[in-house]
Amino acid sequence: MNPQHFRYHEEDGVAVVRLDRPERLNALTFASYRELTDAFHWLSSRHEARAVLLTGTGRAFCSGGDQKDIIANLLESDPAQVAAFTRMTCELIANMLRLEKPIVCGLNGLACGAGAVMAAAADVRIAAHSAKIAYLFTKVGLSGADMGAAWLLPRIVGLGHAKELLLEGEFIDAAHAQRIGLYNRLVPDADLPAAALAWAKKLAAGPALGMAATKRMVHGEAVLDFERALAAEGWVQAECMADPDYAEAHHAFLEKRAPRFRGASPR
Repeated sequence: MNPQHFRYHEEDGVAVVRLDRPERLNALTFASYRELTDAFHWLSSRHEARAVLLTGTGRAFCSGGDQKDIIANLLESDPAQVAAFTRMTCELIANMLRLEKPIVCGLNGLACGAGAVMAAAADVRIAAHSAKIAYLFTKVGLSGADMGAAWLLPRIVGLGHAKELLLEGEFIDAAHAQRIGLYNRLVPDADLPAAALAWAKKLAAGPALGMAATKRMVHGEAVLDFERALAAEGWVQAECMADPDYAEAHHAFLEKRAPRFRGASPR
């Protein structure tokens, strides 16, 4: 990983992806969209990275697509070029959901547009008290159903709150976002970097197969009836019981110590 449009490093099993255009509120460009999309695909085969922390630098997590680089160019593009761009933005979110490793989103400030959808595509969200978020697509004449937002949000905050966020496109503060379940945790601004990294490290220390199975089943069971969901869970749990990490957890319990999971890539 040698990114040109964001910062990347690994720490104790955590792949830290940090958007780093603070002078533009970490707005995305065509190139950064492409690089982030490829990065989340690459992370699926990066054995050393067992969890991901996605965050930003400065006053914003991500302010969406850059007005100069993207919006102005799209207004002069032909329909095929516009469609290619929207497909790429959806591919980014799809790669985040397909990644069978936990993704923690550390919301250090403003998030809107594509930044707000990336936050929703993460598995858990921890935010600074000053963070605010908006799915502002209708504010700029677009559909609130963008990049998977209309699929993701009802599953996080419920249909009523999702419609309100997507139809109005208004910013909400961190307390409101936590109250409706969009943010999992709030911390003081100064504590966010350490708190977000600690949470990602905690998840990275977990059983790789168990984490992967959990993420896959939570997404997959959304389209199953209860009987098929039970059958799928019975099968996947039997697979996990055959994994060495299950035995390690048992031995750790008997020996009164923390388990030392292998941290291997899920099979």
